[in-house]
Formats: sequence, C-alpha cells, structure tokens
Amino acid sequence: MKLIGAHVSAAGGVFNAPENAAKIGANAFALFTKNQRQWVAKPLEQDVITAFKARCQQYGFKSEAILPHDSYLINLGNPETEKLEKSRAAFIDEMQRCNQLGLTLLNFHPGSHLKKISESDCLRLIAESINMAHQEVPEVVAVIENTAGQGSNVGWRFEHLAEIIDQIEDKSRVGVCIDTCHTFAAGYDLRSEAATEATFTEFDQVVGMSFLRGMHLNDSKGKLGSHLDRHHSLGEGEIGWDCFRYLMQASGFDNIPLVLETINPDIWQQEIMTLRSFVNNK
Repeated sequence: MKLIGAHVSAAGGVFNAPENAAKIGANAFALFTKNQRQWVAKPLEQDVITAFKARCQQYGFKSEAILPHDSYLINLGNPETEKLEKSRAAFIDEMQRCNQLGLTLLNFHPGSHLKKISESDCLRLIAESINMAHQEVPEVVAVIENTAGQGSNVGWRFEHLAEIIDQIEDKSRVGVCIDTCHTFAAGYDLRSEAATEATFTEFDQVVGMSFLRGMHLNDSKGKLGSHLDRHHSLGEGEIGWDCFRYLMQASGFDNIPLVLETINPDIWQQEIMTLRSFVNNK
C-alpha cells in the first residue's frame, strides 16, 4: 500500500495536523511537534496528546504513516562541545515528544562539520548522538534524512548514511528518509525511470533498502549535482514525472510515508491524486 501525504501545518496544536492531512486526501503526513525554529517548547499537555491520538484514530492514521520532523536548529555533528550538548538535549526532547504522541519515527537532518572537523569525525558524533538518544527514549526510530550537500552538511552521499548506521548499536531503531530533491541535487540521477532504478539499486548496495523508513517527494529547482536544496512542485523542476511514476509503481516503496514538501500547498491534493493515478495504472 502506498502511504502518500504532505508535511502539514500543526498550527494551533499538533492535534490539528491529522485533520489537515485528511482534508487533502492524504493517508500519511509529516508535522513538527513544536516550533522548528526554537530550541525549547513547553511540554506537551495530556489533553493535547489525547486529542492528537484521537484524531489520528478518527482519520485512520497509524504511527507508521506519520513522519514527524525535528527542529532545523539541531546539529548532532556539531564540533563545538557546548552546542553539541544543546543539540543532543533538544533531539532527546523531540524523541520524547514523539514517544508521548505514540509516534515511532523521527526524521532529522544529520548535521554539519562546519569545516572544523573531518567528515568522518562529524559522522561519528552523529552516531554517538543517536545512540545516546536511544538510551534515553524507548521505541522511537531515528530516521536520517539525506541532504543536498549544501555548505558543510554531511549526509549527501549514501556512504555517509551507511557510515552513521554502521556505528548505531540498535540498528532496529535507525532508518533513512530519502528526499528526491536532495538526492538529485547531491548528484544522483532521477530524470528517468531507468535512472531512478539505478540510483535506488546503488542505495540498496551501499545502505540497504531495509533501512528506508520514509521519503520526501519533491522536484528540484536546481540541476543535477548542484547541491542546491530548492524544492519545486512535482513535474515542474529538473527531475520531472518519471521518477515519481517509478516510485509509485515499485513495491520497494510500499508501507512507508511518502511525504510532499513541494512549494505550493494549494495543489498538494492534486499532486496526491496524480501520484495515486500512477499506482492505479501499473
């Protein structure tokens, strides 16, 4: 089954996200469980948690179809000790919020070496951070999102993801979210069904498809290998429709959240309908 949705607003309370997803015909969604541009948020109150769980049940969203995203401020590979500790504390808080809401996935950008330490040292710090979070919070899976490779960000090569995963103690609680825009910007071709298949064959060989726990479906404003993290509406960017048709028709992408972060929320419902039409026209 294809779980298709979008990163919806949780304005007014996280319990609004399931309803916002249902309104666009989604059977999956992403959300922020707190303001993504602030370090600290007030704890989730019990009535908010209860309302969120009730709405998820009402609209038929199970935890495996929901891909919460952590704060953009967090850098689990920060070379500066004080800032690393702050990021780790914030990440653990994000994991705890997911656990309170009954969610089992937490999507995050791996981090950045800020040109102060080597790539490998940064990847080691990220793995160490995930291991620490696992010890603090049960059940929640840390889902590493691949990046476009802007600036000093790590995680843009499949080898980076594999290197992090290799150092995780509980591999049942680590996964990957592949963002199509980031993948393309990082230099992996997705412009045809054959190219998309080849890219995911490489992903399987380097990382393993068993670690794929979610995807962000975005076209790209930047060209192949541009390292530009600039999303576009599906079919309107440099990737085009063939990639998304392939993803909808290949069984390797079943039963994981496939989440739009495209630039025009007004057409999310139409984009979801188009993706579903590919599933039905195998």
